[in-house]
Amino acid sequence: MSLNLEQVFRAARLARLAISDAEAERTAAQLNNIFALIEQMQAVDTTGVEPMSHAVDLAQRLRPDAVTEADRRADFQAIAPETEAGLYLVPKVIE
Repeated sequence: MSLNLEQVFRAARLARLAISDAEAERTAAQLNNIFALIEQMQAVDTTGVEPMSHAVDLAQRLRPDAVTEADRRADFQAIAPETEAGLYLVPKVIE
């Protein structure tokens, strides 16, 4: 896939960007290089390759899931202007 200048100008207009002819030509070349790289990557046979969340297979160090602070919900809601059923009530801002 490759982009022509008309498509670059259309994309710029949709993104509300003003670009010159020189910028459009440079952008088209850069985008076409990106598309060429994507086509190369899609051509690679990945059959049997398991998806990874990271390029290096490392185990993430996790801390224990333990409560470290006391529940102060009632204290915070006591000083709130308005609450109902454990929720904070705020004024309507959209009409």
